[in-house]
Amino acid sequence: MKKPPKRSRAGQGPANPRVVALVYDGLCTFEYGIAVEMFGLARPEFERWYSFASCAVERGPLRAAGGLRVQADGGLELLAKAGTVIVPGWRGADAMPPPALLDALRAAHKRGARLLSFCSGVFVLAAAGVLDGRAATTHWRYAQALAERYPRIRIQPDVLYVDEGHVLTSAGSAAAIDLSLHLIRRDYGPRVANQVARRAVVPTHRDGGQAQFIPAPLPEQGAALGKLLEWMRGHLDQPLQLNELAERARMSERTFLRRFEEATGCSPKQWLIQERLGRARELLEGSQWPVERIADACGFGSADTMRHHFRRTLKVSPARYRERFAHAA
Repeated sequence: MKKPPKRSRAGQGPANPRVVALVYDGLCTFEYGIAVEMFGLARPEFERWYSFASCAVERGPLRAAGGLRVQADGGLELLAKAGTVIVPGWRGADAMPPPALLDALRAAHKRGARLLSFCSGVFVLAAAGVLDGRAATTHWRYAQALAERYPRIRIQPDVLYVDEGHVLTSAGSAAAIDLSLHLIRRDYGPRVANQVARRAVVPTHRDGGQAQFIPAPLPEQGAALGKLLEWMRGHLDQPLQLNELAERARMSERTFLRRFEEATGCSPKQWLIQERLGRARELLEGSQWPVERIADACGFGSADTMRHHFRRTLKVSPARYRERFAHAA
């Protein structure tokens, strides 16, 4: 039986900080760039950080999208010492990975290394068999092909990423940023993850269960709703009834509901729950407030209601969440 992932105390980093990203002929430049940006840049502002290397999965010239040629730091032998292995996309859903690569991934997985796939990289992990019986995601355009070829995987096609402990998968393209920040948050805590996000000029956190695709706001309503959303974020402790929101948006309730869902991909009630959960998470991580006070400040009405939404959405209680992510300033 494989041992659970070794974790240091909250914020101290993984037991093995070595990150190795695969490089292959036909490399997905964007996904590989995310791996470098998130894990490979020097971070002198942090006392502890990952070490990063690139691993060639095959011999010969390695070409990347956009006319680039890539020279890796080494070959598959680098996976033997990796704590985390990243598969930054793959050259095609129909392209079978080399047997030597699959063997190396299985060996890394067996000794406890974490395996991450970005976008189509999930096909490599699937071919290695490490996703059998697990939940996983990929770009929405590949979800059906993945389900047909690997029926033992529980495909979740409508989420940004899936964390199965040792094996983590992200949806298409930019969702790799969300998965990377999630892992950084898991390893080094929310403050470090937030600093990395700010440096990359991306949102500090998008929950893995968020939908991959959200329709863009209608041009004539985008600005008005944007102002309303900011106002709602500043008044999460208030009830925020539908009639009040529609009145502020200067729309009928029916029109407001339609415009809101077109702009955000969810109803006002669902949006408020997600925002209140986000605010509650910040307070659990960065304050010593009791759960009851946090529930009141975030507009849940009661601690029991907040616990219900935490368990339903995050599969964890507020107390357990605080225990896992909160750390000293």
